[in-house]
Amino acid sequence: MPTDDQNRRSPQAADAATHSGRTRPDRPADRAEDVYASLRQAILVMDLMPGEALSERALEGLLGSSRTPIREALLRLEVEGLVTRSGRSLRVTALELSAVLEAFEYREFIEAAVAQLASQRATPEGIARIQAVLDQSRTRDDTASWFAIGTDFHVMLAGLSGNGFLVRAMTDILTRIERARWIMCSLPSARSEAYAEHSQILRLVAEGRADEAAAALVAHGRGLRDILSEALSQQRLGLRGRGAGIGPGT
Repeated sequence: MPTDDQNRRSPQAADAATHSGRTRPDRPADRAEDVYASLRQAILVMDLMPGEALSERALEGLLGSSRTPIREALLRLEVEGLVTRSGRSLRVTALELSAVLEAFEYREFIEAAVAQLASQRATPEGIARIQAVLDQSRTRDDTASWFAIGTDFHVMLAGLSGNGFLVRAMTDILTRIERARWIMCSLPSARSEAYAEHSQILRLVAEGRADEAAAALVAHGRGLRDILSEALSQQRLGLRGRGAGIGPGT
């Protein structure tokens, strides 16, 4: 989509992009933040496919933006691991199931530490703020809202630990598995399970039951890992058929 040749799209494809609200804003995106948000969303929902080449010139026309904000946005996405650079070439980072599974493995150690410290240091006010975020999911049924709520829950829970390194580590892990998490958030059954498990984890932390909270967080992560592994495995052939860079699992 973003290469020079791919920029010459059919009227139907251009119209679909316009009405998706994801890859073609209704007005020119002159600020880097606007461009970044548009590109990040397009990568998450796979309008920009894993492994797809990125052309700054094509993105200028697609986003109605000048090149400077596009470059700034691409640099941010590169730091987040969503864009990969090879020499002067840029591509959407390939989606490797094995790398996703490794990230979940690392996540277990981080969240176990989060549970221990949060159970010791959490305040009633901090617990209440997280509960309010979880309760928002009861009135939301779209993928984007569930994705944001899940992110907020885990980052805010890490915040209860009072350890900035754990917060940054948790934020980084969630960023690295964003596309896989988006797939999970699109599954209604996974959403309801996530709400119940998040609520249980928060209750255990509030009651100071550190070991149980840690075990619940690990079990929650492994459940999501298995859902994502299955979902990615099912989607791999279809995504490869669309030209995506989808790597094998373990």
